[in-house]
Amino acid sequence: MSNQLQGKRIAFLATEGFEQIEFTRPWKDIKAAGAEVELISLEEGEVDGFNHLDRADSFKVDKKVANAKAEDYHGLVLPGGVANPDALRVDKDAIAFIKAFFEQKKPVAAICHALWTLVEADVLKGRTLTSWPSLQTDIRNAGGTWVDEQVHVDEGLVTSRNPDDLDAFCAKAIEEFAEGKHAGQTT
Repeated sequence: MSNQLQGKRIAFLATEGFEQIEFTRPWKDIKAAGAEVELISLEEGEVDGFNHLDRADSFKVDKKVANAKAEDYHGLVLPGGVANPDALRVDKDAIAFIKAFFEQKKPVAAICHALWTLVEADVLKGRTLTSWPSLQTDIRNAGGTWVDEQVHVDEGLVTSRNPDDLDAFCAKAIEEFAEGKHAGQTT
C-alpha cells in the first residue's frame, strides 16, 4: 500500500451500465494509493455494473452529480461500458461536472467508451488520446488525434482502450493524480 495519493479526493462518475472492471480496478488501486474515492452518479441510490452485456454488481452512489462540484476533488475517473457514457453524455449536470475538471486543470482518466463524454464536453481539440477503436471517428470529429496505444497521457488526461489496459491505465492515473494540476489541461 502506497500513500502516493494521501489527502486526495478522486471522483468516479458513472451510471447504470458501466463496465464493472473499469470501475472496480481503478477504485481499488486509487484507494490503495491513499486517496478517498466517491461514486458520483445521475441519481442517488445504487447503480449496476455490467460485465460486457451481463448485469453484474450494484454499487452505492455517494453523491448525485447535480450536487457535486469539481472543486471538491483532485481528479476524475470515467469508467467505460456502452450504456454508461451514452446516458452521461446527455445529462447537462454530468457534462458540466466533467468540463469543470478541465477548466480547473485537474487530471482526468477515461477508459474505453467513456471518451464519448469528453466528446460531448468539447474538451478534445488538439489532444492526442486513445479509446475503444469504434470511437476514433467521434474523437477526430471533436478535434482530437486518436492513437492505438495501451495508455496515452496528454497534459493530465489519461486514456486507455479497454479492460486489458487496466494495469497501465491505473498506474498512469495514479501518477497524474499525484502530480495534480496541469497547465496544459484546458477546455
